[in-house]
Parts: sequence; structure tokens; C-alpha cells
Amino acid sequence: MDLQMFNGENPYKLEEYEKGFQYFPCLTNPMETHTEATLCECEECWRAFAFSSHLSQYVTISSGEKSQKCKECGKCFATFTQLSAHMEVHTGEKPFQCKECGKCFTNNTYLNDHRKIHTGIKSYKCVECGKAFLRWSGLTEHLRGVHSGEKPFVCKECGKAFSRSTQLNEHIRTHTGVKPYECKDCGKAFTQYSGLATHVRIHSGEKPFQCNQCGKAFTRTSGLIHHVRTHTGEKPFECVHCGKTFITASHRTKHMKIHSGEKPFVCNICGKAFVYSTSLNIHMRTHTGEKPYICKECGKAFAVSSRLSKHASVHHGEKAYKCEGISVTI
Repeated sequence: MDLQMFNGENPYKLEEYEKGFQYFPCLTNPMETHTEATLCECEECWRAFAFSSHLSQYVTISSGEKSQKCKECGKCFATFTQLSAHMEVHTGEKPFQCKECGKCFTNNTYLNDHRKIHTGIKSYKCVECGKAFLRWSGLTEHLRGVHSGEKPFVCKECGKAFSRSTQLNEHIRTHTGVKPYECKDCGKAFTQYSGLATHVRIHSGEKPFQCNQCGKAFTRTSGLIHHVRTHTGEKPFECVHCGKTFITASHRTKHMKIHSGEKPFVCNICGKAFVYSTSLNIHMRTHTGEKPYICKECGKAFAVSSRLSKHASVHHGEKAYKCEGISVTI
């Protein structure tokens, strides 16, 4: 679906010319800058711009051509302006500072976008559902992902399609194995910046996502969402074979292997196969002799945490198993 003609409506109209325009990435408020001069229109989609330079830039971006290449990392851009903004990533220079909060940016465009967070201004509104966005790119991605279902960014390796170019770039790394985001503390690398940002909290101890029921905190929002379901009892993921429900999709995926009989995790020493990777890890200790779970009271070591927990009851004097029928503790 052509996003420019989405829903066949034109939310911005210039009464002088009785001509409507769907979106104005450069001319966000047409009546403020409109004069008697003829606006520059794209011959393909009739999007209008106040200046011919803006039209030229738009045509270049729309063509998909990226002729401007960064000499540092090889990343390509449609315009020299975009390349220039990107180059500041390598220099580390951030000369544009927000007067409200002190945050610094590599270029003035990013600073102006950031200022909207403080003002609350969201100039780009979806004509379909009314949701507003700080940036034009946010609206475009919203229309593709939610309303049109358009996924124009296709992986050449496997054919998987995405609504955003950033999603495609992240996906491609699963094929290439490139992990450009590296932790400065331990050297672990990640394909996505979000993965690094979450990992760094392991070192810092930061847990910004807190449960308002019990106060337990988490490093990731997904951890908090899953935890909250232990309070609500919600189990939205159901097994199609037996109807059993689960808190997370990953738990359901693991469970499904019981029905399929799939045992993808194979011991490379004896060939024994397992449904879960954790089961394989525990099994491997029978070959290596590793016993990572050590009793703090007596120093005895165990290969499995459950055996350590059972052993700890010996020191605490607990008698965990009680036969209710004859009232005898075992």
C-alpha cells in the first residue's frame, strides 16, 4: 500500500489552492510558510515541499539509492547531510546541548527532536488512529507496522521481511555473525544495542523496572511483565496439543517439544539427547565431574542445585517429607 495515499485522505489543505497534501516532513505547518509561489511537488506521489532542495533530497531518499559511504565503517546514506551527521558518531563530538536537561547530541537535528520530549509537541499524527509522534520516521514506521502491514525491507539471505530498515539491519547480523556492540567491562558482544544496554545492568546492578505489588526489581521490562503474571495468574500462552498454559512464550516452546518428541540437544561425548539445553548442561557434568553448587556449611559440592537445597535441610534440621497417613516424618 502506498503510504502517501493511505486511506485516501489528505489531512493538510491549503485553501488558496484547494489542494490537499498527505504529509509534510519539511513543511509541517503549510499555512505558516505558504506564499503565492508555487510549491515544489513530487511527480510520483504529489507530496509538496517549500523548497526545491527539500524535494531533491526526498526524491533521492525515496529511490533507495545510498551513494554516500562512510570511510570509517562503510555504512551508506542517501544524502551527504545524513553522512555528515553520521560521521560525528566516530569523532564522539557532541557539541549541541539541551538547555533543559544538559543532554548532548552530535547534530542540531537530533537536539531539536529531543527538545520535543520536554515540550510534549508531537507534530506527526496518524490519520487512521490519531496516534501522534515526535518524528516523521516514527509515523512512517507506525503506518507500515500497524495499519498497512507493509514490509518493504527484505533479507536477501532468507527472504524475511521487515517494516523498518533498522530491523532488517539487526536481522542481517544473525547471518553474518557481526556483533558491533561490545561490553567495556567483560568484552561480551551483541548484535543489537538494546542487548548491550540490558547486559550492562548486570555490571552496574541497575534494575529500573520494579513490581508495584511486591517491590521486586528487574533489569528488563520483559522480566517485569512475566513476573507480574505470577501475581495476576495470567498465562496467555496455550499449548495447542494439550491446552496447558504458560506465563511466557519460551516456556510454551520448551513444553511443545514434549509432544513433538524433539530432542535437539545432544551430548557430544555419549550421544544422549535432551529436550532442553539446561538438561544437557546438567548431564555434561557427569562427564566433566563439575560440581558448581557448594554447601556453605560443610563445603560439600553438588552437580545440581536441587540436590544442594535438599542437602541444606540436613544442617537446618528440617524434615521435608512427612507421611500424612501415619504422622511419621522421614
